[in-house]
Amino acid sequence: MALALINSVSKFLSLSWLLGPIFNKELRVSSRRRRNYILRFAYLSLLTIFLVLVWTEEVNYRGAAVYRISRMAKAGQNITVFIVWFQFCMTQLVAVIMLSTSISDEIYNRTLGLLMTTPVNSFQIVMGKLFSKLLQLILLLAISLPLLAIVRIFGGVPWNYVLSSLCITLTYIIFVGSLSLFFSIFSRRAYVIIILTTLTVGVLFALIPLLVMMLWYTLHWRQVMLEKYLSSAFFHLNPYAIMVFITEQMFNPRAGRGMPTIIWPIHCCVMLAGSSIMLALSVFKVRKVALRQVAGQITKKSKSIKQRKLTSVLRHVKGPPVLWKEMRLPVFGRHKLITFITLGIGMILLIATYLFCASENALRYEGVHMVYVSIFMGLGILFTIILPATSITSEKESRSCPLLLATTLSDWQILLGKLIGAVRRCLPIWILLFGHIIVFSACSLIHPLAIFQMAILVAWIIVFLSCTGLYFSSRFKHTTTAVVMNFALAAVIWGLIPFLMALILQMTHMGVDLAENYCNAIPFVQAVVVMDGTANRGALQQFSWPEGPVTALGSTLFMLTFMIGYVFLGFLFAWRAKCQFRRNIF
Repeated sequence: MALALINSVSKFLSLSWLLGPIFNKELRVSSRRRRNYILRFAYLSLLTIFLVLVWTEEVNYRGAAVYRISRMAKAGQNITVFIVWFQFCMTQLVAVIMLSTSISDEIYNRTLGLLMTTPVNSFQIVMGKLFSKLLQLILLLAISLPLLAIVRIFGGVPWNYVLSSLCITLTYIIFVGSLSLFFSIFSRRAYVIIILTTLTVGVLFALIPLLVMMLWYTLHWRQVMLEKYLSSAFFHLNPYAIMVFITEQMFNPRAGRGMPTIIWPIHCCVMLAGSSIMLALSVFKVRKVALRQVAGQITKKSKSIKQRKLTSVLRHVKGPPVLWKEMRLPVFGRHKLITFITLGIGMILLIATYLFCASENALRYEGVHMVYVSIFMGLGILFTIILPATSITSEKESRSCPLLLATTLSDWQILLGKLIGAVRRCLPIWILLFGHIIVFSACSLIHPLAIFQMAILVAWIIVFLSCTGLYFSSRFKHTTTAVVMNFALAAVIWGLIPFLMALILQMTHMGVDLAENYCNAIPFVQAVVVMDGTANRGALQQFSWPEGPVTALGSTLFMLTFMIGYVFLGFLFAWRAKCQFRRNIF
């Protein structure tokens, strides 16, 4: 009796009832994967580089000793804030990517039904998958914890800020990880889950608060008590808002005066409650899918496919086979009804933002158009990064790549067909950007020259990112790896390098011309410059580039020059993709 009691207590404390053998299996697999060690090395390297630059900027060693000592507390605050925000942004991105195929791999490899024939239940499957991936992220957070503890020696950083930021980051990555795991039940493709999770987070924490605020000010409900409760709900439900709040309060303790009481443990409980709801839905859905596989039932989707095969007429291939096949693929996928409903809801919300801006007479300001164009361009770049990176890896994962290479088609024919298909799938998302510019050009709020200049910008973005996506898709075996590498390339050339150049420039005051010319190559900078020069009630202004004002003709020629350079680089990546076709086929 005593032995049984001891075994029960030890089993409860070991959490095997919660995580099951799935957790142990995933840990053993993760410990043998080279990419997890590369991830930790890259994370620590980026963190170290940024810390060195921030430290060098904050503490001037050429000054007097008294000045250096006085700067220590300020340097400690800035370094701590940088570490906190770096891990907050990076870990949520890694969580979405790592959990994007957590359940779909088991479903489409037909192993989920086999798991249900064992003592492992659906609850242990979901929790084991989630916490095995989160453990890798917790290791990343643990890497930065000693640095945060050491930096506190300089003073100015309370332990409350360190503890609250870590708890907010941890609960938020649990939430986005649960969201990504839930979406992975419904789709096999990692890029679909990444897009769905990103859009869901954007809607929950950016679009809905914006619409609530617009509705609040449109209806003139400006009672003091209601505003206080609304502000409190906004901070307790939004992880980004509460991170900004506690950071500002750390720099200025008086920043919270006159505002509602913000208690960060309440926000953590809200995030954990949302994660619990997503995990409960995941457990229910996983059990349903697993039992269907055990029973050998055919899903509705496979039934409809079989019926189509019996009733459809054979279609003759016309023209290049790869191009014909890519052009036959549906742009919106198979779930057209869900896609159109989602697009309809998104358009209604977008029109609501336009109506609010029109009621406030804000559409005549170029800053508003800069915000809209930047958001639409961000969405376009997101889809253009992801979709081309799946072109060849999808063939590898379905094991049809050897059959394709065994045909009489040349590598250039395969490459051209895949490239055109990738560009075709990317084009619909850019309708938002051009629709905005064309509509407001017709309303004489934006000069029509913006249409031509934005066409130049979008053309080289699509060509460049499609070619790099094809290269990484041919270079790696898995879709997730190809998508991550295409993301990393865009983040490095348009985010990391400009940030490092800005820090070095601020410290040394050298290479100003080089930094300005490099900033001109960033697509968001070009889009903002175009809007600044054309979105002034339809009248052309001087285009304010980083090195100085330029005329409309000079700006157009400037953008054409960058277009030629990026297209040339894109074709180099496409050529390397062609060279990779017949390497590492299996």
